[in-house]
Amino acid sequence: MSGHSKWATIKRKKGAIDSKRGAIFTRVGKEITVAARMGGSDPEGNPRLRLAVLKAKSVNMPKDNIERAIKKGAGELEGVTYEDCLFECYAPGGIAIMVSVVTDKKSRTTPEIKSILSKFGGTLSNPGAVSRLFEKKSIIVLTANQIKEDDLVDLVVDAGADDVLLEEEEFTITGSPEAYEKIQEALNSKNLLTLESEVKYQASVTVEVTDPVIAEKVMKILDAFESHDDVSSVTSNFELGEGVAI
Repeated sequence: MSGHSKWATIKRKKGAIDSKRGAIFTRVGKEITVAARMGGSDPEGNPRLRLAVLKAKSVNMPKDNIERAIKKGAGELEGVTYEDCLFECYAPGGIAIMVSVVTDKKSRTTPEIKSILSKFGGTLSNPGAVSRLFEKKSIIVLTANQIKEDDLVDLVVDAGADDVLLEEEEFTITGSPEAYEKIQEALNSKNLLTLESEVKYQASVTVEVTDPVIAEKVMKILDAFESHDDVSSVTSNFELGEGVAI
C-alpha cells in the first residue's frame, strides 16, 4: 500500500503517546468540541461531528465524555475555545511532515512547533509546499487477533474500503475520506476496537532514510510532535531503511 510507513507500527510498539488511553480521550474530545463549535451539536446535521463521535466510540470513549465535549463546543458549558490548524514541515533528509493541531491558543502552539523543528534540524514550510505530497485518506488500524483476514476484507470492502494490509500483526484499512463513516460503522457493528481511526493525510510516496543520524533526528521530531498535548495527528513520508538501528 503506497504511503504506509513502518514507522506507524514502530511508534506504537515503542509505547508512543497515542497508545495511552487518557491521551486518546483528550485528543478525541478536542476534535468533538471543535466540530460542535463549527457545525452545531446535532451529529445528524454536522458530518464532522458525526465522524468525531464515531472515532470516540471506536476507542471506547465513555458516553458522558462525548456528551460533555459536544456541550462545551456548543457553548452549553463554560470552558476554553479550541481551533484547529495545520502545520506543513520539513525534517532533515527532506522528509515531509503534516501536523494537525487542536489548540486553545495558536499563538502559544506555533512557537512550540517551530521550536521542536529547530531543535532537530527541521523547518516550517509555507502552506501548500508539503501538502502537495499527501492526500486525504481514511486510515483505520486494528490488531489482527480480533478477526480473520477474509472476514475483515468482506466486512470493510462492502463498506467502501479500498485496501486491507496485514503487517506486524495489525490490519491497516484504507479508503476515501467519504467512506470513513461506513467503514467505522461496520467495525463498530462487530465490536472491533481500533488502534487508530481517522481521516488524515497519507504520503503519496514514502522516502526511505538509510542514514542513522538523519533517521534519529526525524524520529525525534515525530516523537516530540506526537507527545505534544495540542497535536491531534502527525503524518510523514518517512520510511525507516532496512537494517537501520533505532
